[in-house]
Amino acid sequence: MEINNFLLIGALLFSIGMAVVVTKRNAILVLMGIELMLNAVNLNLLAFAQNDPNRLQGQIFALFVIVIAAAEVTIALAIILKVYNYYKTIDLTQVDELKN
Repeated sequence: MEINNFLLIGALLFSIGMAVVVTKRNAILVLMGIELMLNAVNLNLLAFAQNDPNRLQGQIFALFVIVIAAAEVTIALAIILKVYNYYKTIDLTQVDELKN
């Protein structure tokens, strides 16, 4: 496949992820949108790395993005669980103060 196809798919995935982050009120769906955006970036990194097979910077950087995404999901889900225990909702519009 041509690199333009990968970049087009990556741009489409990033746009869908951005639309989910901007429009949804559910914290879990916002987190899924962020993950979709990170996966689109990984697709673009690997598409560019495919053109330079002698160097592994694209693959290594994509691996770091995957590790950071896994850590981000872990921390975000812990925060969402704490917010749910306190407010009894994960709707981001109803969580308006973080004071105790």
